Amino acid sequence: MKKNSLVLAIFAVAVLFSTNVSAQKFSKLDKSPMDAASFPTSYKESNKIVKVVYSRPQLKGRTVASLAPAEKVWRTGANEATAITFYKDVTFGGKAVKAGTYTLFTIPGDKEWTVILSSASNVWGSYFYKESEDIVRVSGKVSITKEPIEAFSMAFDKDMNLHMAWGTTLVSVSIK
Repeated sequence: MKKNSLVLAIFAVAVLFSTNVSAQKFSKLDKSPMDAASFPTSYKESNKIVKVVYSRPQLKGRTVASLAPAEKVWRTGANEATAITFYKDVTFGGKAVKAGTYTLFTIPGDKEWTVILSSASNVWGSYFYKESEDIVRVSGKVSITKEPIEAFSMAFDKDMNLHMAWGTTLVSVSIK
């Protein structure tokens, strides 16, 4: 009995001290939180065709043009470049794309944005963007939103079109 009590006491002391040793430091909430959009859009649907994972920068009194300048390659979000995964072959903006994961970059413009699928992977921002890694470039149609959007947002509609919105800018690309 004494032996069991000694073993339990040693175990309790070991657990007490190991908690301090293995305590983790967790980073604070990201200012541009990560989000995802997929099609089909229902969370209950597990047979997805496309999913996009991106971070959501906020305007905070700034303009879209100051954060995503016209005619310059943009990471299409914040932090790591946006990743888009097609689970089957699709037509993206009228061009054939094989199933796989790509980095999504954009080049903002007044009447249209160039939307780029790149073979680059594990990319931070667009600092190391290389045109030679482009898989396809398509035109994204630009329109104006009814209400301004503070946080950059991406969504799919019922026809699987990808919509990217920020400020009053809405960019759309068809996916079939």
